[in-house]
Amino acid sequence: MAAYAHWTAIALYLATTAVAATALARKRQPDNRLLLTLLAAALTAHGISLVHTLFSPLGYRFDLLAMLSLVTWVVNLLLLVLAARRPLTLLILIFAPIGAITEFAASHTWGTATLHGQLSAGIAVHALLSISAYSLLTLATLQAISLYYMNQQLHKHRPVGAARLLPPLQSMESLLFGLITFGQLLLTASLMTGFVFVGNLFEQGPMHKTVLSIVAWVLYSILLWGHWQRGWRGNTAVRWTLSAFAALMLAYFGSKLVLEVILQRG
Repeated sequence: MAAYAHWTAIALYLATTAVAATALARKRQPDNRLLLTLLAAALTAHGISLVHTLFSPLGYRFDLLAMLSLVTWVVNLLLLVLAARRPLTLLILIFAPIGAITEFAASHTWGTATLHGQLSAGIAVHALLSISAYSLLTLATLQAISLYYMNQQLHKHRPVGAARLLPPLQSMESLLFGLITFGQLLLTASLMTGFVFVGNLFEQGPMHKTVLSIVAWVLYSILLWGHWQRGWRGNTAVRWTLSAFAALMLAYFGSKLVLEVILQRG
């Protein structure tokens, strides 16, 4: 069952990518019903496979590849929900193949399992909030990059190619700040549960992850304050979004890369 779901998910993600890429090449919107049906089917198969990847009789996987697969699944799920009301072909074109890659990588490796008895309910909630926040803010970052691209095309007075598939600029900005606002709320909850339930946040191992997460939280807070109080938008919003996400990415995946790959080989 797990192997069937694994290969089905990869095939469906690639089919989703093909539909989006074909529409982009022809400079038109795809058949949205077909695109979203394929993506929904891919997510279903990926979800079934993830259950077998993340959970075992011994415990839970929280290694780099397993978390990348989980984050990609959540991001694609968010895209599926959001794309029901607005065209997000470009973002789907980016994340559908990433879903296939991370699903393949996570299913063909095995990281260290955290034993069932070592994971409390509080830490499980903290992990869920962290992954949800990271996924929303990842999607916000891709939206910011799309917004930057659209701004560049409008300044040249010739939106061409992929820019024709993007929704109106005002809608893109509204979606960007909506994603950042909800992502920031989840990041705040993640940090709060971390301080309550995780006892070693400032020890040598996880300290840089904690500090960088706080830096990201501060940068997102400044961005939202600037948007609401000073009217920040456009490229200013893009720069702050990318800076905050860089800190968040280093906090999570940077720490895992150092601990699980670089130090292990050293």
